[in-house]
Amino acid sequence: MVPRRPAPGSRAPLVPRTLVILLGAASMVIVLTGARAVAWLIGPAALALIIVIAIAPLRTRLHRLGWPGWASTLVLVVAIYAIMIGLALGIIVSIAQLATELPRYTGQATAMLHSSSARLAELGIGPEQIAAARESLDPGKVAALLGSLLSSVAGLASNLVFLLALLLFLALEASGAGERLASIAVDREPVADALQRFAHGSRQYLIVTTVFGLIVAVLDTIALALLGVPLAVTWGLLAFITNYIPNVGFVIGVVPPALLALFVGGPGLAVTVIVVYMVLNFVVQSLIQPRFIGDAVGLSVTVTFVSLMFWAWLLGALGAILAVPLTLFCKAVLVDIDPRVGWADALLRSTPGATEPDHEPAEPDQRTVAPRDRTSSELTTADPTSSSPSTSSQESTATATPTVP
Repeated sequence: MVPRRPAPGSRAPLVPRTLVILLGAASMVIVLTGARAVAWLIGPAALALIIVIAIAPLRTRLHRLGWPGWASTLVLVVAIYAIMIGLALGIIVSIAQLATELPRYTGQATAMLHSSSARLAELGIGPEQIAAARESLDPGKVAALLGSLLSSVAGLASNLVFLLALLLFLALEASGAGERLASIAVDREPVADALQRFAHGSRQYLIVTTVFGLIVAVLDTIALALLGVPLAVTWGLLAFITNYIPNVGFVIGVVPPALLALFVGGPGLAVTVIVVYMVLNFVVQSLIQPRFIGDAVGLSVTVTFVSLMFWAWLLGALGAILAVPLTLFCKAVLVDIDPRVGWADALLRSTPGATEPDHEPAEPDQRTVAPRDRTSSELTTADPTSSSPSTSSQESTATATPTVP
């Protein structure tokens, strides 16, 4: 096949497209490697930003009601700190209760393992495979895992201080966000619009996820309490947290209560818990909620799931929780600000051919309104000494032409 030659008069590209793609891929690998190295910084910073974006409308509403700026900012800071501290205390207390409750069922777990080993031996499974299965299901490993989890929670104290300080600074600067966006819109209007869409989409996602999370948590807590499974409130809190993990959150939330139900009431109760979770959590979290999230943020279910895998690999558990807001941010700075990559937006949208969700209108700022061009009539009215071009030409003609007696 003869290679295509450039048309006469056209300039050939300085760098081959293949080389550009390879250099871009290599740069992406370097950036992702660096991001994984500083995940301890990116994760809390992203969490603080998303929390402030979610609660920022509270300050705006208080300001419209006549509250002074310092009072509305103080309420915003107190609300953010109350949410963070309350959630952290709930997690720590739940983990501590779980670590205290599990040792009570060690005897039942050991007896169940022995009976299961005997049944497996009757089926012709070798002793080595049975021993490996017993070691993998050793309750002592679960207790050790909980101990390491508690130690890791205790070790997060320094990061918690950093997160709280970052939340304070972001909350104090949230009052000037509208003016900053208005300043950006003077020269870079697509950038300002993309950032506003990111903030609106993230806020809608958090509202939808929080509402469905509360519904699922209440239903799971009531169902587990009626079935007699211990620590029903703890499992409800776990279901609420895992609800922020798209698509597979219910799988993570069903494993601990199902295991505890197995130790307490045997296989029958464990199967009942799994069925209840599948009816409640699977239907709500995996079928209904993704459709509302897709309509709210404009991302397809497939893109949401792929983003979950990517951000969980990059930032860990916090990346899985913040997968959708982080994807919206990347979409805003890489796709929405550049009209040439509209094809990527069409692939990411939840509905083909759908338009972007309307973002919240920015507050008007008189300093950023560009003066419009005045017409000639306005100029004439504003300056009485000025004259129209036709009048000036007539005067010059009259002056230049001599008068004949």
